[in-house]
Amino acid sequence: MFENLKIIGTSHISNQSVRQIKSGFSKFNPDYVAVEIDRKRFLALIYKKNSKPSFKNLKQIGFSGFLFLIIGGYVQKKLGSIVGVEPGSDMKTAINLAKEKNLPLVFIDQDIEITLKRFSKAFTLKEKITLLKEIFFGRKLKLKFDLTKVPDKKTIKTLLNYFKTNYPGIFSVLIDERNKFMAKKLFKFMRDKKEKRILCVVGAGHEEGLKKEMEKYFYSNTSL
Repeated sequence: MFENLKIIGTSHISNQSVRQIKSGFSKFNPDYVAVEIDRKRFLALIYKKNSKPSFKNLKQIGFSGFLFLIIGGYVQKKLGSIVGVEPGSDMKTAINLAKEKNLPLVFIDQDIEITLKRFSKAFTLKEKITLLKEIFFGRKLKLKFDLTKVPDKKTIKTLLNYFKTNYPGIFSVLIDERNKFMAKKLFKFMRDKKEKRILCVVGAGHEEGLKKEMEKYFYSNTSL
């Protein structure tokens, strides 16, 4: 269907992801590299000093979004230190390889501030109570997987279904809405660059959803 597109689903703290991206570059030989970040996150990745949350962010994105930014960053750093991989190493690898090969980057993700604002509004009281229950009463989703590797498709599907059922607001904003946004941007770019090969690097949790959204555009006559 999309012969000129290769999508690689990654883990942001996995050495396996780094190897997959390097392999993708050498085997697919892309003309463009699309990444699951916006320009602001790109700058934060490149210039670490600008990546720390501040109280200015609290005003811009709301309390829940601000809290998510802090906790999410802490968890990624903690898990990254366990496996010895810097968080965001997958995106950095794609960016650095694109730079080495003089390939243009395409930022396909939604503006991070918009996503976090939407998160603050979508994180309902019911979902907050559910989260607190899980923290204090120990209800856990039992899954075993190697942090050094990208989770398999079955594990990813289980995790996504769990969040969709228990945290529909969060799932909608962080997964579903962004899949739609990225698919629209990527499809439009591909339409404009018909003969060009595009390597797209996204988190593994977005891979299948992004493909499905891309298929919708492919089989419809919807104008973008």
